[in-house]
Amino acid sequence: MKYVGALDQGTTSTRFILFDQSGTIRASHQVEHRQIYVQPGWVEHDPREIWDNSIFVIVEAMRKVRATAKDIAAIGITNQRETIIAWEPKTGMVWHNAIVWQDLRGSAIIEQVKKTLDADTLRNITGLIHSPYFSASKIAWMLDHVDGLREAAEEGTVVFGTIDSWLVWNLTGGRQGGVVVTDVTNASRYMLMDIKTCQWDHQMLQAFGIPEKALPKIVASIGEVYGKTLASGPLMGEVPVCGILGDQQAALFGQACFHAGEGKSTYGTGCFMLVNTGTALSYSNRGLLSTIAYQVSGQPATYALEGSIAVAGSLVQWVRDNLKIVKSAPEVDVLAESVPDCGGVYIVPAFSGLFAPYWRSDARGVIAGLTGYANAAHICRAALESTAFQAKDIFDAMEADSNIKMSVLKVDGGLTNSRPLMEFQADLLGIPVIRPQVVETTALGAAYAAGLSVGFWNTFEELKVHWKEKSRWIPAMDDDVRKEKITFWNKAVQRTLDWLPVE
Repeated sequence: MKYVGALDQGTTSTRFILFDQSGTIRASHQVEHRQIYVQPGWVEHDPREIWDNSIFVIVEAMRKVRATAKDIAAIGITNQRETIIAWEPKTGMVWHNAIVWQDLRGSAIIEQVKKTLDADTLRNITGLIHSPYFSASKIAWMLDHVDGLREAAEEGTVVFGTIDSWLVWNLTGGRQGGVVVTDVTNASRYMLMDIKTCQWDHQMLQAFGIPEKALPKIVASIGEVYGKTLASGPLMGEVPVCGILGDQQAALFGQACFHAGEGKSTYGTGCFMLVNTGTALSYSNRGLLSTIAYQVSGQPATYALEGSIAVAGSLVQWVRDNLKIVKSAPEVDVLAESVPDCGGVYIVPAFSGLFAPYWRSDARGVIAGLTGYANAAHICRAALESTAFQAKDIFDAMEADSNIKMSVLKVDGGLTNSRPLMEFQADLLGIPVIRPQVVETTALGAAYAAGLSVGFWNTFEELKVHWKEKSRWIPAMDDDVRKEKITFWNKAVQRTLDWLPVE
């Protein structure tokens, strides 16, 4: 066996990467899928398009190194979390487009649930907070609004699964006996699982009116082979499908953050900061989430604290596609570096409300501080800096909740290719920001999980040796300048609030 494959299904694209024994990328292929904006605050994906793209990228990556199924030890999966699909495992019928994690249509359901389930109880059971971000309100919305779906759910003919469930089912045969599972990291994002027992919770299911028989079986992230690809399928051979980690947990794992106190920040469509808290479950008082980092089969779960930002890299896409002041994403960097600062412009991209540490679904985006002096370059720089400001908010909350002082921040994701953003991030945090040699740590984490499951790699320490630093940004900003910028950022955030009435 030469490779472990990682199917990385993200918010805007799907890719398949083949890693060798040293954790080096040997082949990769990626393709984007459509973002379906039904109305403001509603976002959908076509599950069939995602599966078609998954097969395409697998076949193309294998072709690049002339690999056959016999060359692949295992396939691991990492996925956009909270995005939910309703389908029939027996027939393959999809009942509704996937409702994406950014989607806000479950807001009214969350407001109803608040009346019977207080914040402390919710946090104690699930580690989460009242928000339409998580899968439960999306499932409840479909049950209430798709004709015949509730009856099918109660009969047990339909399943509501996150993207990992959809991919595993398809990979292991689909209608021909495909396996219906979700791992603990994804299950911990439904708002339906008891984070201590790692089982679906009766009280939460009752609160949202969701039958347990309509949910996947919860499995460990590492150490189990869920099934094998069909010999007659696109891979032309039986490859073990094993190792599932939600995308942010996969990045934490790929960054070799195996011990309590080690953390990372991923800069992708959104931005997500996690710190490993070990087997001890830590709760947050500052808007962070308690989540499962990973679980090895037969062992206790490892937990993490997480802060989530909805809009990061997608703001760069918005500048390109909606404002049309650049023709490509790299041009944003070029323009941003052509000016010494943001020219007093601050962008708070609360397109779907604000996530951690604010959790305000009533917020909407603003561009503040505009004057006649501001130009396209200042807007580009402000767009990049907004991600760093949001990450700073989470970083401060994380240090306070975990009682851990972080001396460096490991970073990954496509947006770490932005030099002005990484420089500004180090300046804001006042600590070095470090990027590894393999920046695709989300896919690498899934590959590690799969490889450990079949003995391609044997120990965590073996994986830790593979992590190597590539780039380091050192803070250089004066304290007074930093404080002034943070003051204006906080002013801009305040102007996004109470834009919409809370139902």
